[in-house]
Amino acid sequence: MRRLEMLSNTIFGVAMTLLAYDLPKASSFKQAPTWMGLAHVYAQPVIALAISFVVAGLFWFSHHRRLAVAPEAGRGVVFLNLFFLLTIIILPVTNGLYGVYRLDGVIAVIYGLHLTLIAVVNAVLWILALRGRHDPYLMVTALFPVFVLALATGVASVAPPAAQFIWCLAFLSPFAGWVAARISAPPSPRSP
Repeated sequence: MRRLEMLSNTIFGVAMTLLAYDLPKASSFKQAPTWMGLAHVYAQPVIALAISFVVAGLFWFSHHRRLAVAPEAGRGVVFLNLFFLLTIIILPVTNGLYGVYRLDGVIAVIYGLHLTLIAVVNAVLWILALRGRHDPYLMVTALFPVFVLALATGVASVAPPAAQFIWCLAFLSPFAGWVAARISAPPSPRSP
């Protein structure tokens, strides 16, 4: 698992760096751009880059926490982790499409399905890592993004511009985990 951790650091680092690859270059302008010209050219790609970078960062953090919780695993879990890393490698591709065609319903759904797939594989890995343990904080933190990203993907099919705001709700997963842990905690004894 330590080798998997080193590999994952490299993959996440390269994938997160490649997110900026599709940003427009200065050569897109024939002369010095105006503020509106900059906003017109860079707004969509920068929004996509920001969403994808934060998503990748959160999943990188989750991946490392999961490896700490379950530092040993069988061959099946290692291969599932490799599949998880494959979903991360593809992120710059869907991010590039989304950055250019963010308002297109088909592209927004493809991007949403990809984010949902990352969340589903991450959640399955967490379920395997937490087998036999009762930890509502970690379980809800892993499952919450799946539901939010799936919902946002459905919204993307009918209202692509609105989906980006719902995707951002997935970042509330630590708060959702905290709420779940508070709800499942045994009540504290009250003094008379």
